[in-house]
Amino acid sequence: MISVAEAKKIISENVTALTPVPFLLQQAVGLTLAEDVYASIDIPAFPQSSMDGYAFSFSDWQKNKKLEIAGEVAAGNNEIFTLAQGNAVRIFTGAAVPPGADTVVMQEKIKAINGELIIEDENLQVGNSVRPKGSEIKAGALALEKETVLSPAAIGFLAGIGISEVKVYPNPSISIIITGNELQQPGKPLLYGQVYESNSFALKAVLKQLYINNVEVFQATDKPEIVTSTLEKALEQSDDILLTGGISVGDYDFVLQAVTECRIEKLFHKVKQRPGKPLYFGKKNNKLVFGLPGNPSSVLTCFYQYVIPALEKLSNKKTILEIIQAPLSKPFQKAAFLTHFLKGIYDGKTLTPLNAQESYRLSSFATANCLIQIDEEITACNEGEFVTGYLLPA
Repeated sequence: MISVAEAKKIISENVTALTPVPFLLQQAVGLTLAEDVYASIDIPAFPQSSMDGYAFSFSDWQKNKKLEIAGEVAAGNNEIFTLAQGNAVRIFTGAAVPPGADTVVMQEKIKAINGELIIEDENLQVGNSVRPKGSEIKAGALALEKETVLSPAAIGFLAGIGISEVKVYPNPSISIIITGNELQQPGKPLLYGQVYESNSFALKAVLKQLYINNVEVFQATDKPEIVTSTLEKALEQSDDILLTGGISVGDYDFVLQAVTECRIEKLFHKVKQRPGKPLYFGKKNNKLVFGLPGNPSSVLTCFYQYVIPALEKLSNKKTILEIIQAPLSKPFQKAAFLTHFLKGIYDGKTLTPLNAQESYRLSSFATANCLIQIDEEITACNEGEFVTGYLLPA
């Protein structure tokens, strides 16, 4: 049995980023750029009006204060013409400011009388309401750096400069293998001795928060040949396999036998922690295998603490879990030798452990917004003592 720190170190040392691949831009949200992206053209590609109003030459207007209205330019109009001296043109937001004009006055600041433009804006300055060519970005300029995570705004920005495809680190494909004869699907009546299967629902939900949607769920009965064949299939199609249950040493726990028969290299089994002591981690070539204890609270705790860092390293992302140091709101005691991860509430100032900390109970996890770590050597924490908290994604 190894410590929490040792387990995390082993995982970090045995996970490398997936090979970058090209993605259509609209499918790349949440992914990390694998190379710098440069603008190929000036954006905007022409001087652009930022208002509905009238475009004209500022120096022209200063000379005689009279301008004749000559035509209009709508957004998307690609006819190029030069504005004659002494003229102004009706213009709309997003339209190209024609050569010969350098200023736009908003329509609320003018009067149009018999085809003549009268400007009533005492604060008007040259260049007002005109977006210069290349003011967003110049051709050849760096748009986004390598290792930028593509947020919705980043996707919009790249689309706005004409990018349709990007090279990114892909999200891993995931297989979830649920083991146990006692499991029944929600919505169906429970027979005596059955429990509702919840682990795949929780895991798929948190994977969705990570933008990981290539997820397949298998359910394997407690027969060694079924667990083994299911694992073999998962290894063929997924980058990361999450098994839940069957990882301990009971008569119906067959995951250890299955990973051996599938020739998976065991990197560790059992961590000095509560919940989730039977946690398993192994590799086959570049495929990762996590054996998560079957109790729901253990599954989620191990996922947050160990699986998420591995997934983030595969897709070259920064951690979604914010780690804080904050004082406990009340004292806590435990036995030595095991690190405890407590479901808790962080109110912006203090960390409060919740009731219902048993590994089979999710009711407290359902309202928790953090995990509180009490290290293995500690047996008692006083109120106000600083400890580590992991803020969970909302």
